[in-house]
Amino acid sequence: MDRFETFTGVAAPMPLVNIDTDMIIPKQFLKTIKRTGLGVSLFHEMRYAMDGSENADFVLNRQAWRNAEIIVAGDNFGCGSSREHAPWALKDFGIRCVISTSFADIFYNNCFKNGILPITLPKEQVDRLMEHADSGSNARVTIDLEAQTVTAPDGETFRFEVDPFQKRCLLEGLDDIDLTLRKEADITAFEARHRLAMPWLAANPASTV
Repeated sequence: MDRFETFTGVAAPMPLVNIDTDMIIPKQFLKTIKRTGLGVSLFHEMRYAMDGSENADFVLNRQAWRNAEIIVAGDNFGCGSSREHAPWALKDFGIRCVISTSFADIFYNNCFKNGILPITLPKEQVDRLMEHADSGSNARVTIDLEAQTVTAPDGETFRFEVDPFQKRCLLEGLDDIDLTLRKEADITAFEARHRLAMPWLAANPASTV
């Protein structure tokens, strides 16, 4: 997983409330188990017309925000079903951070496991960032995870809270597999002890205790 430390990116305004995971990545795209290739289908029903052409009014199709790395969103972002494909699609498009007043719990935690930082801020601060984002591609916002700050284009800085463990995982680029592999020596030692204590299981791996 990519490390998340400090970066500056274009912020796209999405003031809709209750943007659910089916809006982020519709159900017809959930057949894959790969984390790549979903970016083109992100926000599919809002982003494309029935004939497959781009909806010129959708924010991520407009020139100023085609390369957005941050989304400033309305309340309750990521609600709905608990599909992990939603953060996969966001990350594959290039989104590294979503800022809102609130998130659905499962989506919020899935973001950390996939290299995306979800930031919760008070409504008045989100509204100010939304105004900056709406101004176009000059609205470059800086995120500093170590300092836990969001800096608006005019220099105004907002501080956010984040769970220390989730923060460390993002800073070090650790997903669940990476965390497990850090204990590889302990796991190997346990397996060796287990084989010695219960050699009949090693002879018949299909057996259960």
